[in-house]
Amino acid sequence: MKRMKGTKRVLAGISATLMMTSVLAACGGNSNSSSSTPSNSTPSTSTNETATKSNGEKVTVNLWSFTDEIPNMTKKYLEVHPEANVEFKTTVIATTDGAYQPALDQALAAGGKDAPDIFAAEAAFVLKYTQGDASSYAANYADLGLDDQMVKDAGIAQYSVDIGSKDGQLKGLGYQATGGSFIYRRSIAKDVFGTDDPATIKSEVGPGWDKFFQAAEKLKAKGYGIVSGDGDMWHAIENSSDKGWLVDGKLHIDPKREEFIDLSKKLKDNGYHNDTQDWTEAWYADMSGTGSQPIFGFFGPAWLINYTMSGQVKDTNGDWAVTEPPTGFFWGGTWLLAHKDVTKDEAKKKAVADFIKWVTLDSSETGLQYFWANGTMVEGAQGTKDSVASSVVMSKSNGEVPLLGGQNMFDVFVPANANASGKNLTQYDETINKLWRDQVREYTAGNKSRDDAIATFKQQVKDQLNIESE
Repeated sequence: MKRMKGTKRVLAGISATLMMTSVLAACGGNSNSSSSTPSNSTPSTSTNETATKSNGEKVTVNLWSFTDEIPNMTKKYLEVHPEANVEFKTTVIATTDGAYQPALDQALAAGGKDAPDIFAAEAAFVLKYTQGDASSYAANYADLGLDDQMVKDAGIAQYSVDIGSKDGQLKGLGYQATGGSFIYRRSIAKDVFGTDDPATIKSEVGPGWDKFFQAAEKLKAKGYGIVSGDGDMWHAIENSSDKGWLVDGKLHIDPKREEFIDLSKKLKDNGYHNDTQDWTEAWYADMSGTGSQPIFGFFGPAWLINYTMSGQVKDTNGDWAVTEPPTGFFWGGTWLLAHKDVTKDEAKKKAVADFIKWVTLDSSETGLQYFWANGTMVEGAQGTKDSVASSVVMSKSNGEVPLLGGQNMFDVFVPANANASGKNLTQYDETINKLWRDQVREYTAGNKSRDDAIATFKQQVKDQLNIESE
């Protein structure tokens, strides 16, 4: 996920250079859909319509997204619903260099017939649109006829509902579930712990960080690192904190997040990791077992397995398994929202509600999530399987994947999704997280004292976001 630059607590209403690309599947992405990487410098706009004739004029639905993932879903939707009297006009603007949000903000503020009817937001900035500065543009799902009972019937993970709600009103839901797991090497587990059984490894690495570091010491004695870098632990720590970065409008450093600075130093000082940074070649090398020391595991959701590790593990393919982590967390995801103005037109409201329901709440075998979980978006072809928002769907789906040696990953991700919390996010997390992690690394590298690193972090938050510390 890309970070915002110069974010302020006001809506951006300026023009932006619109860079086009497909982005990492960290916030979505599924090889079930055929994706391409446009190279033009303007928004990608396309129209999908049904070939089936129906009475009346087609309803045009403007769909905005930052990848082609959701636009590609419209093709499957129209395939499954040939009677739908709708056409989708899709606009795709990548999050590269922060291009998506300013363009979306401008389009939402402008309104009119070209305004987004449905728009996507990823975990890094979704709270801006569900609870924050731009939340006034989002329709309540209840006003679309999508009620709480539907959410309950589909078994949607609570963290996703919490993130998508404001004052008890649901405004957005996702189709993925991004509850986190601990993903570990089977061969290393057998060498150090005598078994690769997920139930046993779960009790070796947790619950809690004390157990995790006891496991790290056992691994070190055999010549292994427990994780690749401190970033592998960060998402588990960040999203298991009791409070977010803002409390009563001021910067708050939750004790669990502050502890990260000490845990990071403990990793480095004891040689428990290879001191890599995530999304670098050294990090990828540890997935394939070619780093400076063999690495036991990574923290992540199903998308990390499916869209990142799958292309990097090489000779370690099949030598991995998943278990529940030392603490519940989630990482990433994409939420769907509707513009409040769609409720003013009954035909458009129905078209928008039907599509959002099919993507986020339909737990039948013809709903998006069943195709997504089982890798059957393209008929006759086996695509990537993914953890989805509906636990009902996962309970009747086959989550066995070769990378995990045939393990059914849904056995782990259903409880992982249930154990994640969505109550510790703010709309400024993308910026603040980057500043925090940079200062933690300054401290662990010996460039600053602990106090100086924290003081610099607080000053940077004030300078960049005009947020004072407690």
